[in-house]
Amino acid sequence: MIEFQAVTKRFDDGTVAVDDLNLSVDPGRITVFVGPSGCGKTTSLRMVNRMIDATSGTITVDGNDIRQSDPPLLRRGIGYVIQQAGLFPHRTVVDNVATVPMLAGWPRHKAKKRAVELLETVGLPAELGEKYPAQLSGGQQQRVGVARALAVDPPVLLMDEPFSAVDPVVREGLQDELLRLQDELGKTIVFVTHDIDEAIKLGDKVAVFRTGGVLAQYDKPSELLARPADNFVASFVGRDRGYRALGFLPASGLPIGELATVELGATAVDARSALRDGWAVVVDGARCPIGWVSEKHLATVDGEISRDSSLSGGSLYDVDNGSLRSALDAALSSPSALGVAVDSTGAVVGSVTADDVLSALAAARTAGEVPQ
Repeated sequence: MIEFQAVTKRFDDGTVAVDDLNLSVDPGRITVFVGPSGCGKTTSLRMVNRMIDATSGTITVDGNDIRQSDPPLLRRGIGYVIQQAGLFPHRTVVDNVATVPMLAGWPRHKAKKRAVELLETVGLPAELGEKYPAQLSGGQQQRVGVARALAVDPPVLLMDEPFSAVDPVVREGLQDELLRLQDELGKTIVFVTHDIDEAIKLGDKVAVFRTGGVLAQYDKPSELLARPADNFVASFVGRDRGYRALGFLPASGLPIGELATVELGATAVDARSALRDGWAVVVDGARCPIGWVSEKHLATVDGEISRDSSLSGGSLYDVDNGSLRSALDAALSSPSALGVAVDSTGAVVGSVTADDVLSALAAARTAGEVPQ
């Protein structure tokens, strides 16, 4: 869908931002550009919609040389999402999203109808449509930015560090939302970030750039972690890349052990009788985990077990979609050393241990599922 052929960008002061870039972006996939500041990743992105013109080389979109396209017309057919969403502060949310369709000649009523539909698509309630950007949270503004970029259903979506300005919890939610949307819409997405964890989570393929605009490695995340091309890539990916690589190993077949549970509202006496090896998970009426209680902790509880009186419980392992990494993280982050395993509804189904995860990893190595 997008091809960079010997593309170089040299600015007037002689600075080379991108140096002889050759890269093919797979259609219908997320390709992530990642690297340190000044490595040319954002410049490479902006050359696709001609916000910056290449000094030499050729960029094609769907086989067409972008130099033959009128820049404003080209940009209307390519979605673009930036930091801070870039919304018009004097326009309502609906009018912000409807901007591009109206520029493309859509009737106002059709453009606004499309805008309302897209708010739902990106997980925002329709009633937010009449609010102004300043009345929204940072995460909501970014969702509006994504909706606006999707307004005329472009085949290509460019995203320039769109989630870097929000807090980590909101950022993780936006990442998950993007993956959900991509599974539904199948766009060709080029995503720029400086965060290698974000790149590995989102990218079907990841392009690592080094300072000077040189492409250091372009590969699937699992290969990037297992076989970094050189010391620069190994250093940028991080010393804990072996742990990250566990995220690409399915945990199917991982044994699920028993786990003691206590319902919210139980008395401390009842909770004490339910403990197993000194611990139990507090669950709500749908058996979703709330936290932990222990023998020592129960001695300080007066009355019924509540959300506030239970201990923080760490991460969860989804038995339907989880990886060895998520299973190991659940076990390591748990105060009891038992990771909480849940089903697709979030209900507790049992426990996992770090020892069982490491045994599963050893079995995967023996079976040749882990690169040596």
